[in-house]
Amino acid sequence: MKARLLALLLLLALLGLSPWPVTRAATPLAVQAPVLKWQHGGCYSSWCETGWYSSPAVADLDGDGTMEVIGAAYTLFVLNGEDGEEQWHMAPPVSGARVWPGVVVADVDGNGDLELVIAQGSGYISVYDHTGNFEPGWPQRPATNEFRSLAVADLDDDGDMEIVAGLARLNPINVWVFEHTGNIRPGWPQLSTDQGSAAGLYNDNIGLGDLDGDGVLELVIPSDTITLCAYEPDGSQLATHEMYHGHSGHDMDYWGEVPAYVDLEYETRGWGPCYTESTARANFANGPANIVDVNGDGVVEVVAIGDVHDCHTNPYTDLYNGPYIFNADRSRFNAGGFDWTTLPTDTGAPVIQDYNVIESVQPNPVTVDLDGDGNLEILYPSYDGRMHAFWLDKTEHHNWPYAVYTGGNYRFASEPVVADLDNDGHPEVIFASWVQKGTYQTGKLHILDYQGNSLQEVDLPAAYGSPNWNGVLAAPTLANIDSDPDLEVVLNTAHSGFVAYDLPGTAEARILWGTGRGNYQRTGSLLYGSLQGSTKSVSPTLPGPGDVLTYTITLHNPGPGLPGVRVTDTLPSEVHYLGDLWASSGSYGEAGGIITWTGEAPAAAPVTITFGVTVSAQLTTPYTIVNTVLLDDGLGNVLERQATVIANGYAVYLPVIQRH
Repeated sequence: MKARLLALLLLLALLGLSPWPVTRAATPLAVQAPVLKWQHGGCYSSWCETGWYSSPAVADLDGDGTMEVIGAAYTLFVLNGEDGEEQWHMAPPVSGARVWPGVVVADVDGNGDLELVIAQGSGYISVYDHTGNFEPGWPQRPATNEFRSLAVADLDDDGDMEIVAGLARLNPINVWVFEHTGNIRPGWPQLSTDQGSAAGLYNDNIGLGDLDGDGVLELVIPSDTITLCAYEPDGSQLATHEMYHGHSGHDMDYWGEVPAYVDLEYETRGWGPCYTESTARANFANGPANIVDVNGDGVVEVVAIGDVHDCHTNPYTDLYNGPYIFNADRSRFNAGGFDWTTLPTDTGAPVIQDYNVIESVQPNPVTVDLDGDGNLEILYPSYDGRMHAFWLDKTEHHNWPYAVYTGGNYRFASEPVVADLDNDGHPEVIFASWVQKGTYQTGKLHILDYQGNSLQEVDLPAAYGSPNWNGVLAAPTLANIDSDPDLEVVLNTAHSGFVAYDLPGTAEARILWGTGRGNYQRTGSLLYGSLQGSTKSVSPTLPGPGDVLTYTITLHNPGPGLPGVRVTDTLPSEVHYLGDLWASSGSYGEAGGIITWTGEAPAAAPVTITFGVTVSAQLTTPYTIVNTVLLDDGLGNVLERQATVIANGYAVYLPVIQRH
């Protein structure tokens, strides 16, 4: 009887119902339905500008402690985060100059203030200060076609940022790199030689990241051809693996010279004719590049989504949107048991490709760890009407892909964002959709769990004014835009202006990919390191009085490195420090029952901290002991990790029932 009673008490404790004093983490909340906060941001008295693929941003531009929503359709709008009221706007330099890529918010000139950067139709690039005035040297108009691609970063690590813009024009000269002053950087525009193939950028394609670990950022430029180009900041092209050298009498030294077939054998033959065999190959007119470490080994790869087509038809027949993973030398990723020398194929044929019927879907990749195993999954919307999620084993797990279009009127999905909204250890996938023209219907705001199951789905506002459809083409943006602790999701709708939804119960949310192209510099890469994947564990979990517990804190950072990390672990009163603190790097110590560690959390090289304690001999009844550690990443973010034991507890084993 006594053993059964103790087992019952243990079960109550594990359920958070113990009659004894218990210290525990807040119970995760279920993901709640979004609640419309405001709409028609940036609209006029009876109509709104058409919103395209430009993802909005959120920042405190004027330093007053309140957040502004910054977004663009044709006009650049700055709105009050609390209620969506306009603070100021800037009209385009010429009529009809829409904004396709996401608005950039960054300290471009290194003076401590934020600047706003937009790329528009008619060949305009503009940089504004935080009050809406042009920065010196801006705007620039190096061409007359539409700039659809924009990314901003400090390419050469000199303390100020460069502005990279890609042009929607069928020409090998397709990318301009500007200094923050408006001057064109030496070596650009590219591609101006015959060393490869390049064409127009018809989506927000540019990826910026440190591919080779030399401390400067490389540029990966997919365009409307069967190659991807890759450059150093000075415009010199990146060389390829030797497997691509010396074929067909050509050196094949550069990324832009290697065609993207599905079959690797055809890639290594040389330039890309349409062979008589089945030679499916990919075009990257709409396929952005992400520069990320897909398997956490400290080596960065390139992820891009190709539009795989059959070149034997006229015009070419598009077959499916498929993911590619390349190494820095353009060879295909093959490491840790994940072999991408062969590719996922036939992922889903297009349901429609007529933008007169429904606006085109853009297969922007999102690279995040959905299942917490340290490897990144690849999410992207496709013209097959589904949201895809590929694991590194080249399959879609659980209930992925998720169908947005299931028949009837057409519907497509935006680029997603990803966050653990309820802080239960599993992230959610958030995106919007839009509908077929002429239906007088609207798209939805979707929230899926990490396995591809729908958690919440709400209708977006109807079109405002005369348009006969609505929805959201652009990636959402997650941010806290008001005075409450919860997140909001901000949307650039097609025909109801900028819209914000409250996300109740998200005060402790963890954002993994929070806006279009992953950050407000729109680079398709990680700008900063993160300790989100860090853990704390303890063994054993059912100790008795006087038993020794061993705690292990592991700092995981997918990179870049974090030089100023601080760890603080205040021991609970029910345990006593043993004096055996150890760490694999950094400086550490203990004083008054407080464990501290300081040092660098390098990219992809875990830091391990261990120490022992004894359980108080005064504990003679079942008791829950929770030990919480604070992880300060040095960038203003403090995370909590916990480890729990049940002192004087008994293991409870439930019967196994099998059906024969």
